[in-house]
Amino acid sequence: MAATTAAAAPAAATPRRSPGERPNILWLVAEDHYPFVGAYGDPVARTPALDRLAHEGIRYENSYSTAPVCAPSRFALLTGVAPQSAGPAEHMRATGRIPGFMKGFPQYLREAGYYTTNNSKTDYNTVVDSDATWDASSATAHYRDRPAGSPFFAVFNDMTTHESCLFTAQDGRTRREEIRLPAYLPDTADIRGDFAHYYDAMETMDSHVATHLADLEAAGLADDTIVFFYSDNGGVLPRSKRHCYDEGMRTALIVRFPKKWAHLAPRPAGSVEERAVTSVDYGPTVLALTGVDIPGHVQGRPFAGVRRPPAARYAFGGRDRMDERYDMVRTVRDERYRYLRNYAPHRPWGQHGAFAWLARGYQSWQQAHLDGTLDEVQDRFWGTKPAEELYDLHADPDEIRNLADSPAHAHTLTRLSAALDAHLVAVHDNGFIPEGSPLEGWEQSRRPGAYPLRQVMRLARHAIDRDQRHLPEFVRELSNDNEVVRYWAAQGLLILERAAKPALARLIRTLRTDPSPQVRVSVAETLIRQGQHTGEAVDFLARTLAEHADPRVRLQAINALTFIETDLARPARAAIEAAAVSKDEYLHNAGRYLKFVLDGTYTPSSPVFEPATAI
Repeated sequence: MAATTAAAAPAAATPRRSPGERPNILWLVAEDHYPFVGAYGDPVARTPALDRLAHEGIRYENSYSTAPVCAPSRFALLTGVAPQSAGPAEHMRATGRIPGFMKGFPQYLREAGYYTTNNSKTDYNTVVDSDATWDASSATAHYRDRPAGSPFFAVFNDMTTHESCLFTAQDGRTRREEIRLPAYLPDTADIRGDFAHYYDAMETMDSHVATHLADLEAAGLADDTIVFFYSDNGGVLPRSKRHCYDEGMRTALIVRFPKKWAHLAPRPAGSVEERAVTSVDYGPTVLALTGVDIPGHVQGRPFAGVRRPPAARYAFGGRDRMDERYDMVRTVRDERYRYLRNYAPHRPWGQHGAFAWLARGYQSWQQAHLDGTLDEVQDRFWGTKPAEELYDLHADPDEIRNLADSPAHAHTLTRLSAALDAHLVAVHDNGFIPEGSPLEGWEQSRRPGAYPLRQVMRLARHAIDRDQRHLPEFVRELSNDNEVVRYWAAQGLLILERAAKPALARLIRTLRTDPSPQVRVSVAETLIRQGQHTGEAVDFLARTLAEHADPRVRLQAINALTFIETDLARPARAAIEAAAVSKDEYLHNAGRYLKFVLDGTYTPSSPVFEPATAI
């Protein structure tokens, strides 16, 4: 995404062309895939329709989602704004707090005379006026139902390649021995089976693309319609979806311009575009193509159209809460390197996720870890994280050799780190605010004095350094008037673990008196990890899990209980068992997992996830 500073108020959405001079726009959206596509050089892929589309259009080599999961990325697709700008939209399945002037971009198209349809996924991570956004949004919505003469913007979402396709994976046309496994994965039958099944799903999805393109031709609309094909986020195989490596962030993007509208294309048909594109750019691009003014608050930049800004040098993204598990990662990618900053280095990459673990590949990988059969590279996923990661994608496409400490790459690390910092400020990143805080939201976080972002960023950087020299700063900031500052002071002490023992007296006072339950949850976990006041701290976590009104605060409490020693969590068993039958999906899953662990019966194939209908 482009690191542009958002304006406070929108510009008017007005058409600059007469109705007869506007192209139709067709979006074909496939779920959850890294470019397993022949046109992207994949030798195993069978994707003739997409390969032809790329030959007739423009293939974007460096296209990325703003998050490695659907809901935050769909917020960006709809609004042209980074989900981190309007917390808690950065989290998976949350309701981003947006200002009244922020609308879904199809509403501007409707106001300009376009017929807009969505078939049929929404999942926007915020509340939008669907009736104002879409003329039709359903499983039957179609551009063919438009009034005569109206231009259209139509979206078709294809679930064939969604993560859930792996849960019932069976052998098909793709042979397991054809697969090249990345170096970070063990060579197990189940992992190969997931890959093979996914290639088969891609072939099926490709046939659906062919049908849509044939329908467009049969309707006589191909010469008037610009066609986009893309994915909402990267792939779903182990260490892809929910993770900020290329496998989770990179998406296919192909755009075909008919001759009539070739002047709007950045390159000739059949070209490859190297410029960086992310989810936040798609909406403003459609507005530019249709001659509708781009509102001033939009952060993305159009990558096609008559007037295009200079190409973005970087693509930014991040990970926050994924389902029931908390993490915070921010990343930036240029044409060669990916830099990641881990704001929760004390948590492992491989946090158990009930839905993700329905795939046998994850079960197989964790079982191999438990059996002790992994090599060092494959086993890294199950350990805690460094503060920073840097990968050379040209030399190391699997992203297994971390260059963050390499003197030869110090300049690159500094450059990308500075670019990321500038971006966090530009989008007013809400991800540092603990979920459930009243400070989350576009307007809430921008009130004068409410959220001292630069101060918080400095403190968070010190927190992830794991350097005891920052201990006095963390202790001092536990008395700060601002909740977010206190939260990151507490996180710094948590990450220090036993090295934070000199702060014991201050930690106990904070546990007993701080007005923020999120700060107290972090402090409680710190005390337990130090072996101090464990009974009081566990009791607080149990009461918070059982009684707090906000399910996300309760979720933070059960995550703290999950990552302490199992025996120390046992006094909270009643609250954990109650969570395991909660109507809240994420509390339910977190509770079931921890109950298996407490019982000593957990295995990677334990049935932690239950469909919502069973809850």
